[in-house]
Amino acid sequence: MTGQGARTVRDGSEPEPGPLDFWSFIDLANQRLSTEYGSSHQLATQVLLTLNRAANVVTYDLESSVHRPRGLSWSAFRLLFVTWLAGPVESKTAASLTGMSRAAVSNLTKSLVAAGLLDRTPDERDGRSVQLSLTDKGRAEMADTYREHNEREYAWASVLTEAEQHVLVMLLDKLITNRSQFDVRGRN
Repeated sequence: MTGQGARTVRDGSEPEPGPLDFWSFIDLANQRLSTEYGSSHQLATQVLLTLNRAANVVTYDLESSVHRPRGLSWSAFRLLFVTWLAGPVESKTAASLTGMSRAAVSNLTKSLVAAGLLDRTPDERDGRSVQLSLTDKGRAEMADTYREHNEREYAWASVLTEAEQHVLVMLLDKLITNRSQFDVRGRN
């Protein structure tokens, strides 16, 4: 049965039957990975599952409450945001700054140009490259969208004290900047 299984209690007591939620799944996963599969790095699993979950929950909320009602996807917002702040920007730079592939940026650019939010012009120095910049309509849309987006960001972040927010940023930065210790695969 989907969603059914042993629910564990956060204090480490014995599992009880019932539906799983995210935290009881983490507890169950740690218990089973340790006892049945010999995993010795349960905390690492918990850290990365929680990090991924938090990123997905926040991203979905921002997209569904702010961006979709304005006709934008999360990816479209990211590309417009980067272009708004760093533009005009080369397409490959936009891909790097957004964490998207060049192909994704290229495909997304087409729809944003058609919507009148983005301009795509050949790079004067390198004819193979293109420069992305916001149109007047795109700049106005980003200014309005970002105000709403930032209020939602503030609502999320305000559950942490300012000091906790700084610590979280520091820890995430440490996690990302120390990835050179092993063979990380990714776009950037």
